[in-house]
Amino acid sequence: MATIHWGDGEKGGVGKSLVVRTLIQYHLDRNKPFVAVETDRSNPDVAGVYKGLCQYAVFTEDEKQADKADRIFEMAIDKPVIVNLAAQSHRAVKHWIERNQLFELGNEVGVRFCKWFVCNGGYDSLNLFTQSLTSYESRMQHILVRNWGVCDDWEHVEEDESIQKLIKKYKVKVIDFPKLAYRERNIIDRNRLTFTEGREYKEFGVLSKQRLANFLKAAYAAFDSTGALK
Repeated sequence: MATIHWGDGEKGGVGKSLVVRTLIQYHLDRNKPFVAVETDRSNPDVAGVYKGLCQYAVFTEDEKQADKADRIFEMAIDKPVIVNLAAQSHRAVKHWIERNQLFELGNEVGVRFCKWFVCNGGYDSLNLFTQSLTSYESRMQHILVRNWGVCDDWEHVEEDESIQKLIKKYKVKVIDFPKLAYRERNIIDRNRLTFTEGREYKEFGVLSKQRLANFLKAAYAAFDSTGALK
């Protein structure tokens, strides 16, 4: 089955775009077929980095424009799709899935759904994760991406009985997304570099390139541990 991979976080500032860009680079480095889709109209930062690679789609609750997201499902019939979701997309995406009965249709044509929910460990972020999980239950695989680039203490999440109960009930995979060192992250973001370009960037010395390589190695290992990219 092909998969629609949602890069989500539902709110800004959680590091979602970096995770999505790393997912894209993972597929490029592993020579895996995929389609990348940008849905953030106000800040298309993933498409801004991977220029010429991203398709565009729009999620809206406006019935007259609801079909503008349909291409995501159509493309997923042939190969995996990686979607960068804009913040506050939950209602529109859920409406699109339910209106078109995409879980049922996906079972028929061989398309499944996987949400990579990027979390910063804050109350609002965890609450939004819980909302997504309880909305879709077992119909959509969830992966909780604990972003260590914005939060370095997750003990409160591990001790939260209600969250841990939901994680166990819906068999949520939990991964640790590594921190990319500030200097390398700042230069890559400022210059809109892909990770391929970052590996060869003239301002990066041997140690900077090694830190970038270590970051990608750790991120890829975390992705592989989910089994969602097989």
